[in-house]
Formats: sequence, C-alpha cells, structure tokens
Amino acid sequence: MSELISVGEFSSLIQEYASYKLSIQGCSQKTVGEYLLDLRTFFRFLIARKRDIDPQSEEFTRIDIRSFGLPEIKEITTEDIYDFLFYTNRERGNQWAARSRKLSAIRSLYKYLVTRRHYLDRNPAVDIDTPKPKKTLPKVLTLEESLRLLSAVENDRESPYRVRDFAILTLFLNCGMRVSELVGINIADVDSEFRSLRVTGKGNKERIIYLNDACAQALSAYMAERKGPRYASVRDRALFLSRLEQRISVKTVQAMVYKYLERAGLEAKHYSVHKLRHTAATLMYQSGHVDVRVLKEILGHEQLNTTQIYTHVDNRNMEQAMAQNPLASHKPLSRKLPAETESETAAPETEIAEESDA
Repeated sequence: MSELISVGEFSSLIQEYASYKLSIQGCSQKTVGEYLLDLRTFFRFLIARKRDIDPQSEEFTRIDIRSFGLPEIKEITTEDIYDFLFYTNRERGNQWAARSRKLSAIRSLYKYLVTRRHYLDRNPAVDIDTPKPKKTLPKVLTLEESLRLLSAVENDRESPYRVRDFAILTLFLNCGMRVSELVGINIADVDSEFRSLRVTGKGNKERIIYLNDACAQALSAYMAERKGPRYASVRDRALFLSRLEQRISVKTVQAMVYKYLERAGLEAKHYSVHKLRHTAATLMYQSGHVDVRVLKEILGHEQLNTTQIYTHVDNRNMEQAMAQNPLASHKPLSRKLPAETESETAAPETEIAEESDA
C-alpha cells in the first residue's frame, strides 16, 4: 500500500474501504496510502482522548487501531471531527493543505460507509467547511534563474549522469509535469521522434504532453546514451534510471534538483521539485501567452480554478503598469491650494465612504 503504512494496521472495515478506493475508484496506491495515514491519526486521536493519552507522547504513536471498526465509527460526531482539525492545527502545526487532506480522508470514508455501502445513515462530516487556503502566490524561478539551473547541470563535467539530469530538468521546466509523473515514464511512452510522451497523472489518468525542441534534443541525447554500452544489460523499461540501473525514485530526483539549485546559487530551501512545475506554468502563461484553458490540459488539472493561480501578475508587471499610466509624468502644483478652497472642494465624508465601498 505505502512505504509508511499497511492495511494490516486497520480493521477489516477500513481494509474493505481501501480495496474499494484502489479497485473500484482506481485511486493510486500513493493516494490511498495518504488517506490511511490521515485516518490512522484521526482514530488514534479519538482513542487517546478516551484513554487520556498525551497526543504528543510516544505512546500516542503506538496506539493499536485494528479494533476501531463500525461500532466506534458510529459514535463519531461532528464535534469530534472539529476537535481533530483544531488539534492538527494547534498541536501538529498542520497548514491548511494538510488539514484539508485530513478532512477529505474522513469525508471519503463516510461517503463510502453511508452512500456506497449503507452501513451508516448519517454523515457527521458533510457540513464541515474545508479549511480555507492562505492566498499566496507560488514560488517560481525567473527565466534567468531557470537558465542558471540548466547551466549548472551542463557545467557539471564530473557527473556520469549529467545528460540524464539535464533531460529531467528540461522536462520539468518546459512541460510542468509532476515528479511522480516523470519517474513513471517508460521508454515506450516516448514518441520515436521525441515530439510527445504519455504520462500517468493523478487518479491514473493518462495524458499526452507535446515536446518542444529543447525537450526533444535533451531526450534524444539521453536516449543515445541509454543505447550505449553502459546500459547494454539493462532490461528495465523505465525511461530514467538510477545508478542501480533501476527506475529512478522520487527521492533521487529531489536530491538531484536540490544539488543543482545550490550549484546555481539558488537557495534550495526556498524551492522544490514542485516549484519547477510552478515555474514552467508561470513562464508559459506570462511569457509564452498560453491560454489558461490550454495550460489546464498541459498540467493535467481537473478544475480550471486550480490553473488560474498562474494568471496572477508579478510585482514587476504591476510597477510597469503604474509607470505607463498617462498621468505618471504629471507634476505636482508648485504651491498648496488656499485653505478655504480646499475646504470648499473637499467631498463630504459620507460621499468618500460610499465611493470607497464601491
């Protein structure tokens, strides 16, 4: 199921739910594993309250939840769920995204129990609002910083994986694919002329990504290397291989990206592999003038509002817009208006208030 959790840690009811998510809904093992992690924390929280166990203690992490089945789930109230969300915020420091995922896991379980299997007749999570996100703009690399990152790989003459790493970073910065999508690419997924490739995104949904010249040349160079003597005995169908000549892992890709971010003089702590996806999307929208609906398909988003975060304008654009206002060069008066004129021409306070509301 997941490197961090096993369905054997749960009651047969939750195992049945996990099997439904995998087999019927077609969710990935990663998605189901994350839901189970959140449900485990939720169940432990409820048990800890009854047994007066400190949620910050080591004992909390050892709570056995295999007996937490339908009778226990029936007793859960809306207030219990609220208390859990407050706990994850105050004591675990979960931000809105993590709390939203935990609520999604609880909602998903109740939807299965109430709507799909009719084991329960009420859903205590149905009216709970999803935690609102903090409105922040995605952290992205500028065009100049993106070029510096690629140059850092090109200049690393000592690395035996330089061609591979350059191809990976080129795909990230040009295509905006997720790291999970990149590591899952097989050789057979790549067009023979390097003009497109197939990736499997969230929910096991496949999509085609079309490649520009930079991607085509980087992949062509890497595939020429893959056909060389170093990989003559490799039978793995994966496109990108690790030093063990097996499918490259997410962690290996992340470590590689952090290494070259530092070599490029960019603070790795401020960026991540996912930020390269944000960078590609922002460059396509702001510099390439790609329509937001087309960008949605490229990124594999389900909803258009997810893509619309890239339609923001940066501070530089706003400064330029202010400078281009035709009144920008208008000079101030050499002397103040007479006091009596100011008072006569000033708008009543009520009118000012009404105008500001508009």
